[in-house]
Amino acid sequence: MSLEMTWTGARVMTPAGWDSGAVSMAGGVIADVPVGRRVDLSGYDVLPGIVDAHGDGFERHMAPRRGALRERDAGMVAVAAELAACGVTTAMLAQFWSWEGGMRGPEFAEEVFASVAAVAGTVPVDLRLQLRLETHYLDSFARAEAAVDRWGIGYVVMNDHLPHDRLAEGRKPPRLTGQALKSGRNPEAHFALMMGLHAAAAEVPAAMDGVCARLAARGVAMGSHDDRTAAQRAGWRARGVRISEFPETLEAAQAARDGGDKVVLGAPNVVRGASHAGNVAAQEVIAEGLCDALASDYHYPSPARAAWRCVELGLLDEAAAWRLVSDGPARLLGLEDRGAILPGKRADLLVMERESRRIVATVAGGQVAWMSGPVAARFMAG
Repeated sequence: MSLEMTWTGARVMTPAGWDSGAVSMAGGVIADVPVGRRVDLSGYDVLPGIVDAHGDGFERHMAPRRGALRERDAGMVAVAAELAACGVTTAMLAQFWSWEGGMRGPEFAEEVFASVAAVAGTVPVDLRLQLRLETHYLDSFARAEAAVDRWGIGYVVMNDHLPHDRLAEGRKPPRLTGQALKSGRNPEAHFALMMGLHAAAAEVPAAMDGVCARLAARGVAMGSHDDRTAAQRAGWRARGVRISEFPETLEAAQAARDGGDKVVLGAPNVVRGASHAGNVAAQEVIAEGLCDALASDYHYPSPARAAWRCVELGLLDEAAAWRLVSDGPARLLGLEDRGAILPGKRADLLVMERESRRIVATVAGGQVAWMSGPVAARFMAG
């Protein structure tokens, strides 16, 4: 049951910046007049809930130890709790559909999709699905599209994790043995699979043309991953793939912006100050005004931390920085009903301690998703 109440006394992050007005909610949305019981949140800040456009931090809950535990539904409940504790009210769970197998293979992906379907209606956080399709995994495309239809997946991202330069030379990639074991294959079989997928590269462009056309006809949002050049981005744009996730160069990010596409960057990259893979730093892309959304990538606490890091570095003011984790990703995903504290929007809100910037309460769709510490007494009083 959704809350019917009015929060007073807090600083409120509106689209224009901080405001001192009250925030009311009823029926799961933000109300335009005071309603219900009043809760005094003096000394706290209220901000729009975080919309996470891409995150795979759920994996540790779904498979905490390989082969030892398969409580998938319970794991997804734990995922929702962690998301809420980090202020995330809408989460796009990014699941691989890859020849790499193991936790990146279709079998595991289908378990994840089933778990989300079983749990999504029982938790306040809005859990959504992204399928990360490996472009050279041609034999799996029909099964992947069937999964999109079955599970109502609204976002598909194209990835290519084959080490083509080494494979073209017939050389085995680093860490082959470990990757093979994770996939359940012996190293020689895993290498042979990679070589076969690389050898079929000429078939990929036409296959991707077909996949993208069929997904577009379904109304599925599409993104590319790790763009490096303007030409790559242009190629994806021609297929209707209008989101560039984690571009590896400033050239690719600029090409996306010039073409009217959206750019998603990794929040951990901002927090760390550099790419762990040696690509362009997200801070540099943000400084050029080329970022539309910051995503958790693999670490759910990072979006909130990255927004404040942008402020500390002087890259953005507080309102603009927070838009990168709220309104920006909501618009990118076509979710016009959330991302800002405005009447009629979903009541997706978080309460933050002003000095520590610790998230102490999260409301998603007007329901309490997380609450901890002294702030709870404010809600329980009277």
